[in-house]
Amino acid sequence: MNKRRLGNDGPGVSALGLGCMGMSEFYGPADEAESVKVIHRAIELGMGFLDTADMYGRGHNEELVGRAVADRRDRVVLATKFGVVRSDDPAVRGIDGSPEYVRKACDASLRRLGVDHIDLYYMHRRDTRVPIEETVGAMAELVAAGKVGHLGLSEVSAQTLRAAHAVHPIAALQSEYSLFTRGIEEEILPAARELGVALVAYSPISRGLLGGALPPVEEMPDDDFRKHLPRFTGERGASNEALVADVRKIAEEAGCTPAQLALAWVLSRGEDVVPIPGTKRLSYLEENAAAADVRLSADVLAALEAAVPSGAVRGDRYPDMSLVEK
Repeated sequence: MNKRRLGNDGPGVSALGLGCMGMSEFYGPADEAESVKVIHRAIELGMGFLDTADMYGRGHNEELVGRAVADRRDRVVLATKFGVVRSDDPAVRGIDGSPEYVRKACDASLRRLGVDHIDLYYMHRRDTRVPIEETVGAMAELVAAGKVGHLGLSEVSAQTLRAAHAVHPIAALQSEYSLFTRGIEEEILPAARELGVALVAYSPISRGLLGGALPPVEEMPDDDFRKHLPRFTGERGASNEALVADVRKIAEEAGCTPAQLALAWVLSRGEDVVPIPGTKRLSYLEENAAAADVRLSADVLAALEAAVPSGAVRGDRYPDMSLVEK
């Protein structure tokens, strides 16, 4: 697996990382033993850039990842996040970016992960009640204390990224980015590149939609949150499935699977882009890893642009959590 660097002075990571969220929540039931096997196999394949967050499974995901890497810590780059506050009601979430919470959340993540430092620590969402300079200032203190190696932000504007970077170097910006989600290309990605901030692309297969193998929405389990997302339901879902069918045809001509095509497209956007497809199944992990070897010709890239032009995808990806009040 080739390496890519996060930021000007950040760590080298595998060109493809592994999103671990679905191993604990949001995508239906998961098998913990299978999840550990997926993490171990990812490390064997060189995909040692692991992504979690304190809110995934209310801490369960960090504990799972921590147990899985306990005897191979030196082979992974661990990224986790703070800022989204969960309650007993799964539908209620708040955002907290106060310096006090930053410190508290970091210590809690270190305990759950069972490590003495976090390689990459993200602010998961922006708390608009707290100046970004205060939040990042507290994060910078964690770096000085040796608890955190590098800083990241998730789902922020170009303006916020610039303000944060002025306080302390930001190694990575994590945002949703795929053939179906390209809004960051207008302002946010250019700002990141100007500052030397890498893009960590989550949902690069558009939550499995671009993989072309999802069951009908009505057959998804009730605890699969895709069942309620605008892009998957009703007329919008049907319209997007037609786009997926076009992508599938292009993948067949390119000699790869639709998921591999989607990942190869994200990888082709630049050496500063690192997709982190999530999976809890070994078969999908193997398929995703092989995408690192797929090279897309100019003709294939042009065909994808023609098949999925800007604005063709219908429906929002999901409500913006940064607008949810605590």
